Amino acid sequence: MSEIWTLVTKEARDGFRNRWVIMITLIMAGLALGLSLLGSTPTGTTSVSPLAVTVVSLSSLSIFFIPLIALLLAYDSVVGEAERGTLTLLLTHPVSRVQVILGKFIGHLFLLAIAIVVGYGIAGLAIAFSAEDGFAAREWQSFLKLLLSSILLGAVFLGIGYVISAGARERATAAAISIGVWLLFVLLYDMGLLALLASDGGMAINGDVVKWLMLFNPADSYRMYNLTSSNDTALLSGMAGLSAEHRVSDISLILILLAWVAAPLIAACAIFNRRQV
Repeated sequence: MSEIWTLVTKEARDGFRNRWVIMITLIMAGLALGLSLLGSTPTGTTSVSPLAVTVVSLSSLSIFFIPLIALLLAYDSVVGEAERGTLTLLLTHPVSRVQVILGKFIGHLFLLAIAIVVGYGIAGLAIAFSAEDGFAAREWQSFLKLLLSSILLGAVFLGIGYVISAGARERATAAAISIGVWLLFVLLYDMGLLALLASDGGMAINGDVVKWLMLFNPADSYRMYNLTSSNDTALLSGMAGLSAEHRVSDISLILILLAWVAAPLIAACAIFNRRQV
């Protein structure tokens, strides 16, 4: 464990030294605060809580932004060090390759969690202090679920990034594959699903099939977890039909996301163990 902790602290120090954490936190705080304040403007004439609007807005932001940040953090963690020659030096120390992957993963996840908690926390507090009435406990519970699941979403794509980095031979190749993976999970998968639904006309693909197809995508599992858990968020996000008729339990969605974290990490360790340095 001491070897893993040493690697974690090294990645954390590097992240603070090159100002990755500060930059990411400022970007996330600015975007989250802007979305929250703009999104809560029309709620004065409705019964929808401004915090529910904030959860929907930040969920949409997270699906696009967090996977990209996670992949940018992880894509050169192995191949980048191999090109710089520091990976060979690192492996001369009494540390296993599995410990290298786990140490880097925990360190990057720590940096990403700081950015998410601080950035989104600022937005949540701003809405809380600007609201005329306090928020119910269930609304704060939804916001806390958003924070925790956003960190979990980041962990998923960090793991995918390590698979790419462990298998690629050049940083440019790893970067190109990472962008392709981001496009696939965040944009192309849902566009393909919509095209499939439009072409089918509702004849063969029913709600259950759509639900299971969405569960194969970690970004969609994240979306379902945050946007179908309450009536307000489901109504605002347009997922009320899915929430009412094809609801997936929160525990099941969390287990799916955890599986998406574990599987890439195991694959990254296996690929890295076979890599010639």
